[in-house]
Amino acid sequence: MEKENTDAKKMERKLYEAAVEGSVISLLSLLQEDALLLDRFITGRYPETPLHVASMLGHLEFVDEIISRKPELAKEVDSRKSSPLHLAVAKGYLDIAKRLLQVNPDMCHVCDFDGRNPLHIAAIKGHINVLRELIRARPWAARSLMDEGETILHACVRYNQLEAMKLLMEIADHEFVNCKNYDGNTILHLAIADKQTETIHYLISGTTIEVNCENADGFTPLDLLSQNERNLKEKEIVESLRRIGAVHAKDKPLSDRQLKAIRIKILSSPSISNQTNASKPKKSKVRKRFKINSYADWLEKKRGTLMLVASLLATMAFQVGVNPPSGVWQDTSPSDSSSMATSPSDSSSMATSPSDSSSMASNKPDHKAGFSVMADTDSDTYTLFLIANTTGFMASLSIILLLVSGLPLRHRFFMWILMVVMWVAITAMALTYTMSVMAVTPDHADSALINIRYAVYGWIGIMGLLLLAHTIRLIIRLIKYLLKLVVRLINLISTL
Repeated sequence: MEKENTDAKKMERKLYEAAVEGSVISLLSLLQEDALLLDRFITGRYPETPLHVASMLGHLEFVDEIISRKPELAKEVDSRKSSPLHLAVAKGYLDIAKRLLQVNPDMCHVCDFDGRNPLHIAAIKGHINVLRELIRARPWAARSLMDEGETILHACVRYNQLEAMKLLMEIADHEFVNCKNYDGNTILHLAIADKQTETIHYLISGTTIEVNCENADGFTPLDLLSQNERNLKEKEIVESLRRIGAVHAKDKPLSDRQLKAIRIKILSSPSISNQTNASKPKKSKVRKRFKINSYADWLEKKRGTLMLVASLLATMAFQVGVNPPSGVWQDTSPSDSSSMATSPSDSSSMATSPSDSSSMASNKPDHKAGFSVMADTDSDTYTLFLIANTTGFMASLSIILLLVSGLPLRHRFFMWILMVVMWVAITAMALTYTMSVMAVTPDHADSALINIRYAVYGWIGIMGLLLLAHTIRLIIRLIKYLLKLVVRLINLISTL
């Protein structure tokens, strides 16, 4: 037994040596001796696999040979929770990254010990070509948050990777560009705190960054610049910001000492503090990791839910529209009054005498086969039914159309509009149900019908209150936004 363990360890050591050298010949020779050699590394008992070593050292042929035999190894992580893709991306090995992506592109979503996925690492290192391939494989991975709630754009600013940021802006929307970390700092706060002039000019001229956004301490980006503007670089940045309406959050100017302390606080890298305190894990850090639920994930779930519910409501409304309550006439009322008219449900009923037939025909309205019975017997209720059902059907179709149209519906305002339309559709379906029940309920069951009416009226009242509350909330937000625009316009005019 001991001899077998010794032989196995010897084979594993030789395999590691072959991975370091990138020797495919040695690899094939070892596999001939032990066909299960690679399988042992899938158990997770090793700090790293030969695929990690080869990926880190750039041995493409060796990597290709391993994953062609054991593609499962592409999912293994080392002691730092890094996959082979993490290591290849960190070194900028484009061909190896492409090969690993072919095997398992979902590894783009896997985070290492520092909370970074391969896209974060590519952006931090400035490997543009590698980053482009990763985005092409899994663009949604770019929206994953790192520690301290920072996005990949925050990482680009922290490590001064402007070209990587420009590439990422191609898939970014307004919400993502203005995303804040746990300290409330946007990428513009970071860029100004670090005085990255080129990055600042790009952000305020080529993106939808909000220049007057306040961080958790109540500072706008302009507050982070010295009030006396002694530095030529700061003066240039201030002029650029004021030109597009940037303002101070507070009337009281900050001293240079206060500004320096604030800048140091903003620029302090989360990763450094995490590594320093790695031996002292805190509950708050664990809570933050579990708390991370990016806006993109929330939006995707909302879109999926809205699409599903809207599709179901549209299907229900269509079926009720073409099959109304009480059915449709099975015949056409004859022009000869002596002929017998049959109802949709009694077309094959018992035989009647000519006198009875004439009496039945005289009690029925003129009608045509295939037309709604309810429209002829109770036109008022049918009109309400038709209005409610059509409203629900069109509201559901509107939601589906907007979701599949490709329009940029990523802002919470547009999502609120879709939710309101969904409320309208659901309420309309509730009214449709009420009208349908009224049409098919006999007169002797009016007591049950009254209870149904009260329930529906209560439902409509609740929906009305919800709509009113959300409308008031929206109006308040719009007023605040308009006030900010007015202040920005006034400051812009004053600087001209």
